[in-house]
Amino acid sequence: MSEKNREGKRTARERLAEEREKQKAAEKRRRALIVGASVVGVLGLAAVIGVVAANAGKDDGGASGPVVAPSGANGENSLALPVGDAGARSTLTVWEDFRCPACKSFEDAYRSTIHELTDAGLLKVEYRLVTLIDGNMGGSGSRKAANAAACAQNAGRFPAYHDVLYQNQPPETDDAFSRNSRLIDLAKKVDGLDTETFRTCVRNGTHDAWVAKSNEAFQKGGYGGTPSVFLNGTNIYADQSMTPAKLKQMVEKNAQG
Repeated sequence: MSEKNREGKRTARERLAEEREKQKAAEKRRRALIVGASVVGVLGLAAVIGVVAANAGKDDGGASGPVVAPSGANGENSLALPVGDAGARSTLTVWEDFRCPACKSFEDAYRSTIHELTDAGLLKVEYRLVTLIDGNMGGSGSRKAANAAACAQNAGRFPAYHDVLYQNQPPETDDAFSRNSRLIDLAKKVDGLDTETFRTCVRNGTHDAWVAKSNEAFQKGGYGGTPSVFLNGTNIYADQSMTPAKLKQMVEKNAQG
């Protein structure tokens, strides 16, 4: 074999070896990229899991500290704010959120009838406060308004302040009740409520943990939403035929035995 042919074969072998080395290097880089992407994916997933874990159990409405029930609260764990004669034969249980538009609609429609029946001693109402809209929309207005209502309960002014909050309810997306100044300003519409004691109670969030406890009871109860309204244990809000006149008739009939 001539020297020229041997040189040509050697060059071909070298070129083939070089090509194989290039292929190995490319394969090595490809595997490195795959592993790197996998690591990034795992780290990303870990970050997401970390965020979820970090936030788990923090849906407490921003409440902390001891559970302080407002004066006169009753029922299990003292979570109900009572209005009306305790001896009335009919009990209306209302789960409500001061930011909830449907709750306002219920109050606007039934307010005068409920007042008439409670004033006559025929009906007692148990108001149970919820922070559903805070959870759904974000913000703290549901909790802070509920705390302020509990502060009004301490002063014996809950029914009047309750009505004022609904009559001045902001749009659902406007978290105006998150401002203590707004809640205190509304207290001026209720005779005798705007005191330093009330203001301090509102600013300190004295009953925040109690509100969170009430909301927890609502969640565990499996209620469909707010308002959830029961007359002597029967869901009347789900009754499409219910009207203020029908509610009055039912309460009056029950009072007669």
